[in-house]
Amino acid sequence: MIRTVIVDDQALVRAGLARILDPEDGFAVVAEFADGAELVAGLPALVVDLVLTDVRMPRMNGIDATRAVRATADAPPVLVLTTFDDDDVLWGAIDAGASGFVLKDASAADLLAAARAVAGGGAWFDPAVAPRVLSAYRRAAPARRDAGLLDALTDRERDVLVRMARGATNPEIAASLHVSEATVKTHVRGIFTKLGARDRAAAIVLAYDCGAVPPVG
Repeated sequence: MIRTVIVDDQALVRAGLARILDPEDGFAVVAEFADGAELVAGLPALVVDLVLTDVRMPRMNGIDATRAVRATADAPPVLVLTTFDDDDVLWGAIDAGASGFVLKDASAADLLAAARAVAGGGAWFDPAVAPRVLSAYRRAAPARRDAGLLDALTDRERDVLVRMARGATNPEIAASLHVSEATVKTHVRGIFTKLGARDRAAAIVLAYDCGAVPPVG
């Protein structure tokens, strides 16, 4: 079971998400919170594999909550719920450590796929969101866009990066490249260091932005 926390200020949205993330599909919703402040206060008492959070909420928004969660020891990965109106803050969620983005009007199948990918250590960019994430990232951090960064990667690191950008988890990458998961982890650390990326999501955005992976959508 993927132990999941849902964070959204709308009770109906939380209820709908909980219905989708049900035990039959391998999820156990262990808590629901109405905003980021409740999440930060309640998370230490829980054992969690995934945080699914809205961006725009009262008191503490999803970006600040993501940053607070990711700063803790053994922090669970964060999947951000967004709408097209959230374009101007998506880059902030990346910088805060979010591992993926899914639209609130995404299909149940896409939500489940995104949740599994992020909970499994991968990353997920909704096809409709990816171009907007890149646009916001370009406006917010142009100094970090440098295609030359990719030249520092080995061929195998590039292979790993491309698979990361397509949502593959470390075990899936290991299987596809016929190497051990420990080897993949070593390559991932090397990618982070060479790209100056703090986490998987930032590395993936840089991969799209520098042209290593064609944008979707």
